[in-house]
Amino acid sequence: MTDVSIRDLRNHGGAVVERATRGEAITITKAGQRVAELRPLARPGLAADLLIARWRGLPRVDPAALAADVDQLLEPTL
Repeated sequence: MTDVSIRDLRNHGGAVVERATRGEAITITKAGQRVAELRPLARPGLAADLLIARWRGLPRVDPAALAADVDQLLEPTL
């Protein structure tokens, strides 16, 4: 968690809020003391029908070809 002084929040509020939007939790300090926390809100979950539609759009995976590709990249004895 990053500390931001109340002065920095006042002078650069938009940038601080943008950091929180990207997922950073920020503690606001006043005279060196922590007084508040700014954190991103939880994002709403996706509906089941949307998840199923996305899953159906994924390409098929050939397990044997995937294993062969992984063996080429990693030590086969792992």
